[in-house]
Amino acid sequence: MIGLGTVINVTAIVAGGLIGMIFSKAISTRYQEILMQAIGVCILFVGISGAVQEMMTVTADGLESSGTMMIVISYAVGSLLGEWINLEHRIEQFGKWLKVKTGNAREKLFVDGFVTASLTVSIGAMAIVGSIQDGMTGDHSTLALKAILDMVIVCVMSASMGKGCIFSAIPVGILQGTVTLLARAVQPIMTEAALSNLSLTGSILIFCVGINLLWEKKLRVANMLPSILIAAICAFVGM
Repeated sequence: MIGLGTVINVTAIVAGGLIGMIFSKAISTRYQEILMQAIGVCILFVGISGAVQEMMTVTADGLESSGTMMIVISYAVGSLLGEWINLEHRIEQFGKWLKVKTGNAREKLFVDGFVTASLTVSIGAMAIVGSIQDGMTGDHSTLALKAILDMVIVCVMSASMGKGCIFSAIPVGILQGTVTLLARAVQPIMTEAALSNLSLTGSILIFCVGINLLWEKKLRVANMLPSILIAAICAFVGM
């Protein structure tokens, strides 16, 4: 069944979020804070490992790095574009709208939880590759694996950041559902080089999410999201 992968992923995020909320009621604020720090460290290293995997190549002479120019161009152009559109503000406004409409107006961390969790589970090559596989052949195995990872991540995040994390299922459903529906049109564009660039820039964005979790929010990560699109374009000009 085409689209089943996204359904599984969305369901897993909601389930993980609900489990996290139940768990949060059993622990004090002190433990919730250390839990948030722990997930922040984990997200940092997930981002680092993904970036290193794409940038570093083992040769007879040792390690060689690549993609530096692509990263600089993608983040410079993409961040300017995102700042111009002001994606961060728009996503936060949507979070605030959700907060009111879902009856969670008193939840202090609702918007932060929604934005942080959405960025963490939406960015990455697995979402694109898995959605294309699902749309082309009905193979949902990649998205099923991603669903397990997302469920664990959202479970831990919702235990420390609240209900807003559960609603990260919405952007995941929209993004992956759209790519699944447009799989035949998107597949020729997503070459091996484009996916590598997407994975690299996405991993760096995940690293930035980890920074915002560990320290007071310093990076407008959502405004850097267009960097992923620029990175895919760079693949077609040989970067």
